[in-house]
Amino acid sequence: MTEQVQTAKVAVALTFAINGISFAGWLARAPAVRDDLGLSPAGLGLLLLCLSGAAVAAIPLAGPLVQRFGASRAVLVGSMSVVAGLIGLGTGAALGSVPVAGFGLVLLGLGNSLWDVAMNVEGAAVERHLGRTVMPRFHAAFSLGTVGGAGISALAAYLGISATAQVYATAVVAAAVMIFTVRRYLPAEPTPEEATGGRVRDAWREPRTLLIGVIMLGFGFTEGAANDWLAISLVDGYHATEAIGAIGFGFFVTAMTLGRLFGGTLIERWGRVVALRVTAASALVGLLLAVSGLGVPMVLIGALFWGAGASLGFPVGMSAAADDPVRAAIRVSVAGSVGYGAFLAGPPLIGLLAEHFGVLRALLVVIVAIGLGLIGSGAARPLPTPAGEPERITP
Repeated sequence: MTEQVQTAKVAVALTFAINGISFAGWLARAPAVRDDLGLSPAGLGLLLLCLSGAAVAAIPLAGPLVQRFGASRAVLVGSMSVVAGLIGLGTGAALGSVPVAGFGLVLLGLGNSLWDVAMNVEGAAVERHLGRTVMPRFHAAFSLGTVGGAGISALAAYLGISATAQVYATAVVAAAVMIFTVRRYLPAEPTPEEATGGRVRDAWREPRTLLIGVIMLGFGFTEGAANDWLAISLVDGYHATEAIGAIGFGFFVTAMTLGRLFGGTLIERWGRVVALRVTAASALVGLLLAVSGLGVPMVLIGALFWGAGASLGFPVGMSAAADDPVRAAIRVSVAGSVGYGAFLAGPPLIGLLAEHFGVLRALLVVIVAIGLGLIGSGAARPLPTPAGEPERITP
């Protein structure tokens, strides 16, 4: 069984990495897609709503599907939907057809949500069998995948390869790898309960599950704010060059990836709750340095603290939601529904505040998000009672 678990661990890590490559590989070529479709920036924003709207709508449905059909089948279906979406997006760009590209993004959003929930459920199962914390490393694999996808996109753009050709190639590679990879997952664990609508409603009434969603919301907002606004804050708030802005973002991403690679040791030594509180404090220090007005060097140092602080909230939340294998899929989808709201609401909220108060002051709203992560942190403790008994949350 040990060899089978180790094989599944590698398969899950590869699944996370391919997910990151598939997502970032086309997103980094968004300007080229926009030009192919003849869209204004506002038009591109509306087109991207096809992606985000479909993704958020699909998350609550993903849990019952994963529970009914198993993680491996759900990952395969989700990844093939993403592949079809990439092909649709590339075809739309080649034809200059916004409806075709929009339909492709809908498929991409639907498939990515199913893929995301299912691979986290499988990752939690591997973590339970190993008896040690590996979920942050799976999320680090996703981060490395996004970096790889962005690098491939940059190289393709430099070589003059069209966005359509690159998207098609990404789709082919993702399909080939995922068909092979899901066969290496753990055997499906039979559950004594059927996935029903009632169980989904029950999960929405569980205080612990909702608080885990709050953890993911807070840390997701903290991460998303840096992804979207850190580079802009350097350029607009400190009058730095675009190159310096990119370096600042690189500092953040590097620190976050390293935090996910090595955060498991912190969690195993101190526990989930302490790890979350320490990383929340790190994020707060990094944020305050970034908006302090003390100059670019302080912002770069702050980006390191901010990235390390944002690194563990989402993977810890996924692990905590999946503590009970019987209810893992449902709870991951419910907590994820709450958590992913950060990525939908965060960018426009900070943009609106920046219009009135400037980008540096607008980023102070992240303090509220960090506070939410702290409020929910106690819910991340492993379940203290066997599956089926009432849950207790201790401070």
